[in-house]
Amino acid sequence: MSPLLEVRDLKKHFPIHKGVFSRVSAHVYAVDGVSFHIDRGETLGLVGESGCGKSTVGRTLLKLVEPTAGKILVNGEDITGFNGPQMLPYRRQMQMIYQDPYASLDPRMSAGEIVGEPLIIHRVAAPKERRERVAHLFDRVGLRPELVSAFPHEFSGGQRQRIGIARALALNPELIVGDEPVSALDVSIQAQIINLLMDLQDELKLSYLFVAHDLAVVEHISDRVAVMYLGRIVETTDKTSLFEMPLHPYTEALLSAVPIPKASARTRKRVILAGDVPSPINPPPGCHFHARCPYAFARCRHEVPALREVKPRHWAACHLHDGGVRFPLTKPAGA
Repeated sequence: MSPLLEVRDLKKHFPIHKGVFSRVSAHVYAVDGVSFHIDRGETLGLVGESGCGKSTVGRTLLKLVEPTAGKILVNGEDITGFNGPQMLPYRRQMQMIYQDPYASLDPRMSAGEIVGEPLIIHRVAAPKERRERVAHLFDRVGLRPELVSAFPHEFSGGQRQRIGIARALALNPELIVGDEPVSALDVSIQAQIINLLMDLQDELKLSYLFVAHDLAVVEHISDRVAVMYLGRIVETTDKTSLFEMPLHPYTEALLSAVPIPKASARTRKRVILAGDVPSPINPPPGCHFHARCPYAFARCRHEVPALREVKPRHWAACHLHDGGVRFPLTKPAGA
């Protein structure tokens, strides 16, 4: 059986225009050859620091922005070149929860109109059935149905995000892309939203691409995790393997930055990366991470490492794993 979603060598390069004639002078290599899949009922966590291309991956696979190259397959069908009308059936299968609950809701529409808008666009059900569907969705995400006539400014941040979730559920999608859906919320509210998403997944058999930079959240909700750095995936595996034994130096550095109790911190190796993240306009040759990697050697500076299966179901893009060579990564304390 084919996966629900498969992405092959996806690229998204944004042109930079300069001068009177708006000529293309350079490109921003936001996504530079990303491949992954999501099975039915699975959550794939996509992590990395700000600016690495995580959100662009989510928007590109939903065709909110057109890919520069690569393939996007939904249920085995290539939708990469589909136009607006051709994409309409797939819009019902794939929906998005946005990061900012204050910017993603139209302030001129009531909450009920926001949740019911997808039903109108796709001509689903009669008006009475739509109203019943909206009331049911409000109840399912933890909002009182009588609030359908209220406007977004009357809700708190957590309530607004629940409206966004209800809107994403309106068309009974198979896949939901969460673009850092809890990062703008208070920690206590984050836990409620994460638990809601997990309950909905169990009930409705949903699949998630969960984009985040908070590793604690990703570890809680994800089945598998893909780690991105400067437009490329550098490691992917199940969450247990990733947190217990990372195989890429960048993943090791990310995990070492996760806050842990003071007693455990004494036994953990802290990895401090040198320098800043290179510009996606002019990324370094070879491995994008080599300028900051404590284990880099000559080959890393000119040859792009392939994402290869180092251990069963554990892929890493690092030359140090070629021919059985392994670099001395430290198992995180408490794992």
